[in-house]
Amino acid sequence: MKKLAAVVATVALLAIGRVEAQEIVLGMSSTVTSVDPHFHNHTPNTNLSAHVFDTLVMQDELQRLIPGLATQWRAVNDTTWEFKLRPGVKFHDGSEFGAEDVAATIRRVPKVPNSPSSFVAFVKPIVETVVVDPLTIVFKTATPYPLLPNDLSSVWIVSRKHENAPTADFNSGAAAAGTGPFKLVEWVSGDRAVLARNDAYWGEKPHWAKATLRQMTNSGARVAALLAGDVPFIEAVPTTDVARLRANPNVAIAEAISSRVVFLHIDSFRDQTPFATDKSGAPLAKNPLKDRRVRQALSKAIDRPAIVERLMEGVAVPAGGILTDGFFGSSPNLKPERYDPEGAKALLAQAGYPNGFALTVHGPNDRYVNDAKILQAVAAMWTRIGIDTKVVTEPWSVFAGAASAPRYSYSVVFVGWGTNTGEASSPLRALLATVDPATGMGPSNRGRYSNPDFDRTLKEALATVDDARREKLLQQATEIAMGDYGLIPLHYQVAVWGMRKGLTYKARADEYSYAHQIRPAR
Repeated sequence: MKKLAAVVATVALLAIGRVEAQEIVLGMSSTVTSVDPHFHNHTPNTNLSAHVFDTLVMQDELQRLIPGLATQWRAVNDTTWEFKLRPGVKFHDGSEFGAEDVAATIRRVPKVPNSPSSFVAFVKPIVETVVVDPLTIVFKTATPYPLLPNDLSSVWIVSRKHENAPTADFNSGAAAAGTGPFKLVEWVSGDRAVLARNDAYWGEKPHWAKATLRQMTNSGARVAALLAGDVPFIEAVPTTDVARLRANPNVAIAEAISSRVVFLHIDSFRDQTPFATDKSGAPLAKNPLKDRRVRQALSKAIDRPAIVERLMEGVAVPAGGILTDGFFGSSPNLKPERYDPEGAKALLAQAGYPNGFALTVHGPNDRYVNDAKILQAVAAMWTRIGIDTKVVTEPWSVFAGAASAPRYSYSVVFVGWGTNTGEASSPLRALLATVDPATGMGPSNRGRYSNPDFDRTLKEALATVDDARREKLLQQATEIAMGDYGLIPLHYQVAVWGMRKGLTYKARADEYSYAHQIRPAR
């Protein structure tokens, strides 16, 4: 009997091994809002897009540029870029990929309606697209624009057949035929995306015949599923569980400091802001958040090291800017604001609020690591300096629409930003540039911050070809905005993945979880 039991157990293990070699399930931490790769510049969406679609230029795990659908690119002159395209690539429907598809994609991006965070800034500098031949495309810009390859690493290429397809057609799968490593089988909003291996993929084939990206926004449930063997791979390991999983011999961990900054956007635009009142609840005559001294007071009142040590279990880095050290354009001069509640009170008094005021802050409760807990901690710190602070948290699917253009419903919002391009212009353009639909600037500037000096410096940086000079300008632009408290940075996340022993994954600075990069350990 013992021998028979051993044989049965061995057969069962072999069967499990065969199944696991065919399928991988990823426990995902956040909600995908659309399959349309141009609808919402939102990490869970772009993470899914990277499985189904490709970009001309890709990024490695450190966000360095590498060839994608383009094998090479060069600046012909200061305002002209030429891209050579990869031959022999097919879309999932069997049609040939070529320059006309790239041109159609560039035309489509600005036309996608109702985008809560548009991709238009990545294509706006292009004033003319020239299809030279099926495998050569040229982009012309009005002014020198050295960041075009970086920008195009964020633009997913769709077939020319779907240039005018509505977002609903991508969500249904009808238009979701990309060139990526997986084909979309099914997307169930709020639950899962099911993918099948693209055996005709031009790059390294995925190990898995099937991949399911399962939405599991509850952190505890993700960890429990990993430990129970229900899910072999999870992202965004809760900070409270990192040490425990590191010590578990049946679990492997991958981790890296990410390019994501977690921060507070402050309404510095409106003359009156909807969620700042006097302490009796009556509207204030003017928006206190427009005063730089008030914004500085809010920053000084936050004990960032305490948040990192106590709430993040040390799995984060206090932030003084918008991009951590080591990335192009990050400023070495910006350090985390020193915790100084007495100095904060003095600033409030100077601004005409010696007794403070009341404030309601909003944030998601299912998007960032410990988001609701961090917001509650910040609210308590602000209350200690006389700003009676109430917290309202919502699911990301509700919060994102209310906090973003065109509604801008809130006064202070807790959000994060992962740098698409691997350098500082991404958050500067998206989060701090004056909102301007005509230029595509400020698409995620939820505080509608506006500073002409900052805008001028950023504009000059974006048109500067010399790398060293451009980096200095990006640093200067960041320092202008941070000195003006255009937003209040809290910390940089450390991204942590957990997986069954026997799997490997290269931790990515962009925090993406790619099924095609999960491999059995050798």
